[in-house]
Amino acid sequence: MATFLFDKIIFGPVYSRRLGVSLGVNLLPKYRKICNFNCIYCECGLTDGSVTDKEKMPLRSEVKEALYLSLEEMAAHGQDPDVITFAGNGEPTIHPDFPAIIDDAIEVRNTFFPGAEIAVLSNSSTIDNPRIRAALLKVDKNILKLDSAIDKTIELHNNPRIKLNAESLIKNLTLFNGQLIIQTMFIRGEIGNKVVDNTTEKEITEWLKALERIRPSEVQVYTVSRDVPAGSNIHKVPVRDLELIAERVRALGIPTQVSG
Repeated sequence: MATFLFDKIIFGPVYSRRLGVSLGVNLLPKYRKICNFNCIYCECGLTDGSVTDKEKMPLRSEVKEALYLSLEEMAAHGQDPDVITFAGNGEPTIHPDFPAIIDDAIEVRNTFFPGAEIAVLSNSSTIDNPRIRAALLKVDKNILKLDSAIDKTIELHNNPRIKLNAESLIKNLTLFNGQLIIQTMFIRGEIGNKVVDNTTEKEITEWLKALERIRPSEVQVYTVSRDVPAGSNIHKVPVRDLELIAERVRALGIPTQVSG
């Protein structure tokens, strides 16, 4: 199946289902995915090679210049972004200069579009690092993944390439004291001979318990929209089922957004 990889540091602006008009920032190599997860649904395809491959990542100075030029051009054409989003070809927080790059982005944003938000889409794998947490607390939309609160499901869905377990992940998410958005990808299907489904009653019950502990400012519930990697028989979860899940989160007093 096709995969979706970016060939530039800056991409877009594009319309995001959850964020509006978004100017994307890719801190990873061009045309190559670098990640410490290997999620079975990832639109960038499967992960190979080194987890961090630092010599292939753009320099901090290159990122700042590219963002400056893009925002300058948008301002000249009267194009206002709703958000500047760090995402791209893998996990953005593994860039060695991630905290400094966030400081640069805030500075450049304030020069051209002080009303625009800065968002980071992260798989939550590096938030045990105080420097990463501090950087994420500076952005407007700190969006962190929690696809399941069950170890076996995390192993199957996210296939982390680092040591990770649900309890440590949830504890680290509580350290943000609610200043975060939890994003959860719900899928069904199979991979190999294993059933893939994080919408079962057991899954949802444990996930809701985790949300009660984390108390995020918002939860984003969504499902696959683009191609998934070859070998994955993964299906979208119907919007009506996502809405039922969302209602259970809202019952906890947590605002919840659904994207089908």
